[in-house]
Amino acid sequence: MFQSFETTADPTHGAPRLARLRAAMADEGLDGFFVPRADAYQGEYVADADARLGWLTGFTGSAGFCIALTDEAGVFVDGRYRVQVRDQVDLDAFTPVDWPEVKPGDWLAERLSAGAKVGFDAWLHTAGEIEAIEKALKGRGIEMVACDNLVDAVWTDRPAPPAEPVIAQPLEFAGQSTDDKLDALVETLEADEQQAVVLTAPDSICWLFNIRGSDIPRVPVMQGFAIVTRAGKCLVFTEPGREMDEGIAGERVAFADIADFADALAELEGPVRVDKATAPLAVSRILEAEGSTVAWGQDPCALPKARKNAAELEGARNAHLRDAAAMVEFLTWYDATAPDGGLTEIDLVTELESQRRATNDLRDISFDTIAGAGPHGAIMHYRVTRDTNRTLERGNLVVLDSGGQYVDGTTDITRTLPVGEAGDEERAAFTRVLKGMIAISRARFPRGVSGAHLDALARYPLWLAHQDFNHGTGHGVGSYLSVHEGPQRLSRVSDVPLEPGMILSNEPGYYRNGAFGIRIENLIAVTEAERPAMGDDRDFLCFETLTYVPIDRRLILTDMLDAGEREWLDAYHRTCLEKLSGRVSAPAHLWLTHACAPL
Repeated sequence: MFQSFETTADPTHGAPRLARLRAAMADEGLDGFFVPRADAYQGEYVADADARLGWLTGFTGSAGFCIALTDEAGVFVDGRYRVQVRDQVDLDAFTPVDWPEVKPGDWLAERLSAGAKVGFDAWLHTAGEIEAIEKALKGRGIEMVACDNLVDAVWTDRPAPPAEPVIAQPLEFAGQSTDDKLDALVETLEADEQQAVVLTAPDSICWLFNIRGSDIPRVPVMQGFAIVTRAGKCLVFTEPGREMDEGIAGERVAFADIADFADALAELEGPVRVDKATAPLAVSRILEAEGSTVAWGQDPCALPKARKNAAELEGARNAHLRDAAAMVEFLTWYDATAPDGGLTEIDLVTELESQRRATNDLRDISFDTIAGAGPHGAIMHYRVTRDTNRTLERGNLVVLDSGGQYVDGTTDITRTLPVGEAGDEERAAFTRVLKGMIAISRARFPRGVSGAHLDALARYPLWLAHQDFNHGTGHGVGSYLSVHEGPQRLSRVSDVPLEPGMILSNEPGYYRNGAFGIRIENLIAVTEAERPAMGDDRDFLCFETLTYVPIDRRLILTDMLDAGEREWLDAYHRTCLEKLSGRVSAPAHLWLTHACAPL
């Protein structure tokens, strides 16, 4: 099993570990210290050596941070984790804080007096992050102080950093050679009159050099940093001693010990491009200390990586059909087994991973499967453990959010399943969520439109019932890289224009705390829309659906769908049947035929 069901953090450890951290703060003359979930690479997943927030607090969500003061410790989490954090931390030692509604700078300003000093590790925070905090503290006499990491100082049995093998990503799946990607990057540097760029996002580095790794769970990347010069020379800094496929290092690409990264930064002549949103603050401070000009700019790999080429799109289609067949085999098993009773959340996760493994192509799951039954379905990023494992009960809804990592693509799918007959309230909410998902799937929009313009389409059916959900409608998805990839999103705060080739999730939901959850998710790719005969001479875009797994018709109140929505769903199910009939077993084909029947 890729997925573990062990409890990875213990809230009873929080108070004594917090006491040790406060003792270290006192030794350094600090009144506070930041402990982020993020590592130096600002990714969603971290290696065991970088799981500082979980070690200190017990909170295991993928985003958040703790600010430890001498008499209070706030754990800042967003809407996805507000139920989870209260279950995982010692509430006598830590106070959950609603973030981003409550800003860390404002929170500090309300609690500290002039002369206070708050420490942070400059390798774990971006320049933009620290600037925002310092702006909120301006004029209050509270100082943010870069210092050694105090958690590392008191974490006596901290694991070693990973140094897993590095493998080449075949050109047939990458679709573009490293040389071609480097040539395009150098053209960007020349156009912007920059001498070099510092890359700090592992997925960008792996995309650029057509490599993959396994340093962290669920995301097939090698952790490290890279410097690319205007002359086209590349130096990649990572943990030494790795095994590496032949041909990765070459005339233009060399590898060095990550311990030498800071010295290499100090030798660069500017302007040097650095991404303020993702690079550690330490990078720009080292450059500036040595007299180099920092040119703030977006990671030049971000958009090219997001715009999937033809080979990557074809790989995504194939990966999704392979994954869909595994899902259909699972759903066949589920419908045959669930009525007998006794199934648990762990049973669902285990069976689904088994079906994906049966494809013989699964490299990893793309994230820990979310299998939330009944009230657990309302915990948006619920991860089942042996301690929380719930038995499915009649009347429950089950939110099943999962995905796979294949060499040709990354998948992410959510289906909501009934256990027995669902109630009218649940079916009405499910149908509203479905209407929103269909609205995104059918959307047409002019070039230049961002996810912020489309996000409301998914929410409007819920808004009519004064309902909503506390997460974005969709996130970008990588190509055998991170299942959560930027910069594009379907979100009310996203201003990145959608472009052909971008892959996104389409996943509206609804959550009744303590009762049930609902989410329906397909992956979609931005593509050019056919121009209608009577249309204006404008370029419009639309979405190609990549995920083809039936949506449970037992949860739909058909009368709530209009004619266009019913037509879309029936056509979707016809396509599911056409694409999957030759890929599944005979019992699964019978199930599929029934599941894809017209409304």
